[in-house]
Amino acid sequence: MAKKILVIEDDKDIRDTIVYVLEEEQYEVIASDNARILKKLNNVEPDLILLDNWLTDWTSDANGQQLSKELKNDPATSHIPIIIISAVNNLKEIAEAGEADGYLKKPFDLIELVDIVKKHVK
Repeated sequence: MAKKILVIEDDKDIRDTIVYVLEEEQYEVIASDNARILKKLNNVEPDLILLDNWLTDWTSDANGQQLSKELKNDPATSHIPIIIISAVNNLKEIAEAGEADGYLKKPFDLIELVDIVKKHVK
């Protein structure tokens, strides 16, 4: 059974590229352009979440760091590895503050993407 990756990225080109690359690697990919899909996390049951740090249409002030921290502090979702994706310079600090399992700096190399996913999905 294919491992399931949830991709939350508001940039369509980046999202489509991630989906294409991961599907080529035989992952089942569920993609969303916003974080509302997190409300249905029990139905999705991902093995990994790739989470953009800045979601332009997110209606609250929450960003990827805050969403990651919420998920990591919820016993129902704390086991799911989270990788924060962003172009900001202090991404390592943002990922650590959000208790994420890792981070991927934009623009990223496709091999980097596959490597970080493989590292966190067993």
